[in-house]
Amino acid sequence: MISRRKALLAGAAGVVVVGGGGVALAVREKPEPISPPSVDRQGRLLWRNWSGIESAYPAVRSAPSSEAEVAATLKTAPAPIRPVGAGHSFTGLAPTSGALMTLDQVAGIDRWEGDEAVVWTGTRLGALGPALAAKGRAMPNLPDINKQSLGGAIGTGTHGTGTSFKAIHGDITALRLATVAGEILECDAVHNADLFNAARVSLGGLGVITQVRLKTSANRRLHRHVWIEPLAETIARCEERWAKHRNYEFYAVPFTDLAANISHDETNLPATPPAASSDDAFLEVLKQLRNLLGFSTPLRKAAAKALLGSTKPEEAVDQGWKLLSTERPVRFNEMEFHLPPQNQMAALKEVVAAIEAHRREVFFPIELRRIAGDDAWLSPFNGGPRGSVAVHCYYKDDYRFLFDLIQPLFLAHGGRPHWGKLHNLKAPQLAKLYPDWEAFQEVRRRLDPRGRMLNPYLRELFGA
Repeated sequence: MISRRKALLAGAAGVVVVGGGGVALAVREKPEPISPPSVDRQGRLLWRNWSGIESAYPAVRSAPSSEAEVAATLKTAPAPIRPVGAGHSFTGLAPTSGALMTLDQVAGIDRWEGDEAVVWTGTRLGALGPALAAKGRAMPNLPDINKQSLGGAIGTGTHGTGTSFKAIHGDITALRLATVAGEILECDAVHNADLFNAARVSLGGLGVITQVRLKTSANRRLHRHVWIEPLAETIARCEERWAKHRNYEFYAVPFTDLAANISHDETNLPATPPAASSDDAFLEVLKQLRNLLGFSTPLRKAAAKALLGSTKPEEAVDQGWKLLSTERPVRFNEMEFHLPPQNQMAALKEVVAAIEAHRREVFFPIELRRIAGDDAWLSPFNGGPRGSVAVHCYYKDDYRFLFDLIQPLFLAHGGRPHWGKLHNLKAPQLAKLYPDWEAFQEVRRRLDPRGRMLNPYLRELFGA
């Protein structure tokens, strides 16, 4: 969305301001966060999540190569047993002192049943796209990061954007679950329906989903359009755009009064793949503006508008799996809540106001998406559509303010947390947000009576 030349111009502009006015840097670049030791005193290797805030030294690292091995491991491995994908969750879902299990070797498309693909859940989303495309099919919608495993995305309710599209788990029509008893259970909306309703979003708390039957759609080319405009205009027109476009989302950029808009629509135009990603340069400009002009919000906004306000729109045409889900090389921590659509914009305005009043170090854009409803018991979208608001913090910056400053705003607007993103809600609060909370707990206790799948984080979350 901005060239690297403009990134350099932003730095130069900042130097002029600092040199001419004798103003000290508002925020100094912080050092890399201190990493835990790579090996603990028992010789156990460190596991760490993508952003670096969660870590563990598992006693056992398991990489089964078949569904049968998954089931056998769940029966015999030291507890807590935690499945792990790409480590893109920011919460404590994966850390364990017991067994950490990756399904990277239980991956790929097993078979086709009509237009539905039967897929092993260790498959990464970035690999599933071309595998489906080879048969002329595609996932109906995708999240914006392509590194996640299918199982991890399902278990946390991961989603894309578009008013007619459900989260990934909403397109599952059947699944297979390996349990701590060493069994493989099959379920769908009719057979073992209670298990199906519980397992589709289950945070790895019931066992390990090994295989799913997934709805697919025709592999169509999409026309991607990216543009920047005043935030007030985006807020005024976002409902119209969600209704118009196949996929639409926008990023509200604090301290700029601007928003970056992204739409995708089906097209028969020939493919014109996007140029190399400019996201890094865009974020670098925002960080420089923070570092150099963070002492003055008016100056920071004026500089941002001058540098970014006239940025030319970007266009690209390619297969959906190549455009919707991409790399995210700059690390961050994130809090995302899903709100009733009618409350989404009011919550956004309060979040932006709170950040601009109290947290001048924030420079990452705030992401807004829209997701259709589904009926999985712990789905944030259970009961109807939701609008998501996601606040990001640079991985070097303190993110703990999110719990005290931002989370109360989301809760006041009826928000439910994204299961893989930061929140500190516990069972008593969550039970009030999910009508089927106790039904889920009954299935969980039946399948895992000793809590072998529960690490300390999940014990608190479930009230176990």
